[in-house]
Amino acid sequence: MADRPRTLVEKIWDTHVVALGADAASADGASADGASALAATESGAPAILAIDLHLVHEVTSPQAFTGLRQRGLKVRHPERTIATADHSIPTTDPNLPILDELARKQLAQIEENCREFGIPFHGKGSPTRGIVHVIGPELGLTQPGMTIVCGDSHTATHGAFGALAFGIGTSEIEMVLATQTLLQRKPKTFKVEVTGRLQPGVGAKDIILALIARIGVGGGTGHVFEFTGDAIRALSMEARMTLCNMSIEGGARAGLVAPDETTFAYLKGRKHAPQGAAWDKAVEAWRKLPTDEGAVYDRTIVIDGDKLEPMVTYGTNPGMGVFVTGHVPTATEVGAAAAPDLERALTYMGLQAGQSIAGQKLDVVFIGSCTNGRIEDLRAAATILSGRRVAPSLRVLVVPGSQQVKKQAEAEGLDKVFTAAGAEWRESGCSMCIAMNGDQLEPGQYGISTSNRNFEGRQGKGGRTFLASPLTAAASALTGVVTDPRPVVAAAAAGAATAGTATGKAN
Repeated sequence: MADRPRTLVEKIWDTHVVALGADAASADGASADGASALAATESGAPAILAIDLHLVHEVTSPQAFTGLRQRGLKVRHPERTIATADHSIPTTDPNLPILDELARKQLAQIEENCREFGIPFHGKGSPTRGIVHVIGPELGLTQPGMTIVCGDSHTATHGAFGALAFGIGTSEIEMVLATQTLLQRKPKTFKVEVTGRLQPGVGAKDIILALIARIGVGGGTGHVFEFTGDAIRALSMEARMTLCNMSIEGGARAGLVAPDETTFAYLKGRKHAPQGAAWDKAVEAWRKLPTDEGAVYDRTIVIDGDKLEPMVTYGTNPGMGVFVTGHVPTATEVGAAAAPDLERALTYMGLQAGQSIAGQKLDVVFIGSCTNGRIEDLRAAATILSGRRVAPSLRVLVVPGSQQVKKQAEAEGLDKVFTAAGAEWRESGCSMCIAMNGDQLEPGQYGISTSNRNFEGRQGKGGRTFLASPLTAAASALTGVVTDPRPVVAAAAAGAATAGTATGKAN
């Protein structure tokens, strides 16, 4: 079985299966390649999977720790568990008291749990605190070939490094804490090939929104996406993280990009990455992870990257998306089966079938989240907003994904670009992505957001969300309506080129 060509997903799975019938507590994260275990997983039976890295935050973990106490159990490998505070923590002045009682209790509880069970904690006041899916990669904790879990559906983010990463429930969190293993069924494989070259103004967020619009929010159910193709290879690591982050929105269990030189360059020298001879050995192993030639996927889809345009959602799930130059579809266009969902979504959103999505009035712009709160996302938004002002009466929140991102952005002067444009510059956290601590839409307001979900009430009760890239969100901030970013991107590029020519002449 191991001799046949294998996909990236299969390689990671096969090296992490613990023989069925063995005591899960004996796993220690080491692989076991028993033929019976692998044969069982091939037939669809569940397997015990060793987990390399367990990420924890304050919202989904309290009950799991309570379960450990009730059972008299310890954390099996506290050094393989990393905790942070991100969902409930305010993004306003950290010196102010936390007014939300539930948030205050959650933050106090995770700090106590980590102290009691010996888990490293990146909490309030820590320079390495941030959204869990941002700090894992930036600290070098996320590495190719790993299995990574977290009580958060957007754990798929870490698949950008060629890791099998997925979200889990509270009872599963308790199992991983106690055993460093998890009972799972082997997923099917789904190759997503993006050919060609993305045009200026089009990025990873547009790729993933286009994919979900094409296959639907359940199109990847039971599968793991593997993103391939020239357009994917040209993406930076931060862009790949955006892509994998929203795999779950297409129904997939996870999303991955095979590791390559871009991956290695990003990881080298980071705090928890291998060093010296260990680095060379790790890279040698990582180079063997990409899918073998001749390996067979369960499903394949091809997207022409040359033809992609900036995407914007119009409805109440991430699959309801169109090009920014397009229009809200009609019942005839979506088909009879989807027509009732379209009608409900448009009633909630207050939109009309057939209307252009560009030009839709906005009240709030949110730039941030685990999807688009990294330094490259902030730089992209800053290129649009530099030297310009946001539309009058529009609220614009810019929230870095971690304290390290915040520090770097401030060192580059991005914070001054945002505040000069009239935007709010915040502390790191999940913020308006999940409508906590006052960062939310008011009933009836329209917001364009760089986050990952546009469900009813997701960003505030009665709030209406359009999902888009940082470039599209920033361009829309200038006009106060949904706006195609490409003309502004072209103007910014021309201005930079002119400035560069002038500098060259002056030198």
